[in-house]
Amino acid sequence: MDVKTTRISQPQLDGQFACCDRIAAYWQSLGQSPTAYVETYGCQQNEADSEKLRGYLAQCGYAMAQGAEGADVVILNTCAIREHAEQRVFGNLGALTHTKRRHPGQKIFLCGCMAGEPSVQERIRSSFPHVDGVFSTHHLWRFPEMLLGVLEGKKRLFFTRDEAGSIAEGIPQARDSQLKAWVSIMYGCNNFCTYCIVPYVRGRERSRHPEDILRECRELIQSGVKEITLLGQNVNSYGKDLDCGVDFADLLEAVARIPGQFLIRFMTSHPRDASEKLFDTMARNPKIAKHLHLPFQSGSSRVLKAMNRHYDRETYLAKVAYAKKVMPELVLTSDVIVGFPGETEEDFLDTLSLIRQVRYDSLFTFLFSPRPGTPAAKMEDLTSKEEKNRRFDRLCALQNEISAQIHSGYVGRTLTCLVDGRDGDSLTARTEGGRLVRFSGDDALIGSYQAVTITGATTWSLTGRL
Repeated sequence: MDVKTTRISQPQLDGQFACCDRIAAYWQSLGQSPTAYVETYGCQQNEADSEKLRGYLAQCGYAMAQGAEGADVVILNTCAIREHAEQRVFGNLGALTHTKRRHPGQKIFLCGCMAGEPSVQERIRSSFPHVDGVFSTHHLWRFPEMLLGVLEGKKRLFFTRDEAGSIAEGIPQARDSQLKAWVSIMYGCNNFCTYCIVPYVRGRERSRHPEDILRECRELIQSGVKEITLLGQNVNSYGKDLDCGVDFADLLEAVARIPGQFLIRFMTSHPRDASEKLFDTMARNPKIAKHLHLPFQSGSSRVLKAMNRHYDRETYLAKVAYAKKVMPELVLTSDVIVGFPGETEEDFLDTLSLIRQVRYDSLFTFLFSPRPGTPAAKMEDLTSKEEKNRRFDRLCALQNEISAQIHSGYVGRTLTCLVDGRDGDSLTARTEGGRLVRFSGDDALIGSYQAVTITGATTWSLTGRL
C-alpha cells in the first residue's frame, strides 16, 4: 500500500464535473429524466459519503428514487465492520438481479468499505455479473468517470487499487437534512486494533486542512443548519499529519467561534488520544455538546492489550473521571465488544464492573465478529457461541437498568432541545446530550430550539411538554 495521501487537484475534480455534464447531456439527448437510488449501510462516515454520491448524481441530472425498482442507477454503499452487515449486502445485491431483469438499462454499483476487500472484489467478479462497477472509498471522487464509462458501454469497471487514500475538496453534497450536517474532518485510521478492518479498507489517517473545514461549517451555519457533527475514525488524531499546529481541540474551538446559534458534536473519539485539553475545550464552550462517545471495548486490561487499544482500564477510567469533573452534566456513551477471542469469565466481569463504575447513558453493544485479514480472526477462541450470547444478554440487562435509572433522573427538569421531526402524533427532539425526547406540538416548531419539561422516561427515550 502507498501510504502517502493524495490531494485531488482542482483540474482533476473539474474533469469529473465534465463527466457529469456529458452524462446530463446524454440523458437530455434521449429526452429522459433519469433516477437513482443510493442505499447506505454502516456508520456516519458512510452516510456522509452517500451525500457526496447523491450530490454527484444530481449534477449528472438524476433525481433521487425511493427504491431500486425502476431506478436507472443503484448504488450500495457498504460496511465491512461485521459479518452480518456483509451478508445482508450480498443478499440485497443478489435481489437486484430481478430489478435489472425488469429494467435492463439499470446500472448497479457497489462501493464503501466492502469494496476495499480483495475477497469481496473477487466474489463480485465471479458471482454477481449484473454489477456494473465497484469502487473503494479512495476512489469515490472518480464516480462520474466510472458512471460515464458504464453508460458508454465499457465492460465492468473496478476502481479498487489499494492505496493510502485521497482527499478531494469541492465534491457537491446532497444532504439528508437541512437541520443537521455531517462534516468529515479526516479519513482513515492508524490504530490497527486487532479486530478492526477499517485501516485496511479506508487507508491511513489523513486530515483535511482547517480552513476547508471552517469554510464548510460557516456555509452550513449560514444556510440554517443547527447541528454539525464532525466526523473521523479517530477525531482525536486530527492534524497529526498536517504539521500546521492545529489539533482537534483547536479545531473545535475554531468552529465554536463561528457566529450563529448551533451545536457541535463529534465522533468517534479514541481513548488513546482523548486529552484533558479536549475535555477543557468542551467544558468552556457552550456551543460544544456535553456528549462524549468514548469507546472502551473491554473492561479488562488483558483483553485491551490483545485488542491493541493502546490504553488500559486504569488509564481509561482516569480520563472519564477528568471529563466528568470538568463537565458534571456530561452524557457519556460508548462501544463494547463481548466475546473477543480469549475473553474469560473474569475478563467479562471486569467489563461489567467498569460499566457499573462509569454508568454510561447508553452503550452500543456488539458480539465479536471475526473479520478476515485482521489479526483477531486468527486468534484461538475457545468460548462457545452460547456462552457469548449469555454474556451479551447479561451486559445488556445491566446497561438497560442503568439507562432507565439515568433517564428517570431527567423527569421534572427543563431542557433546551432541538426539534428535528415528527414520529406519529409526537414531535421529536434531541437534548444537548443527544437524548431523544417526544412531546406534543405543531410542525412549525421543527428546526427550532425549545425548552421542554421532561414528564416521563423509558430506557431509551424521554417524553415531555413545551
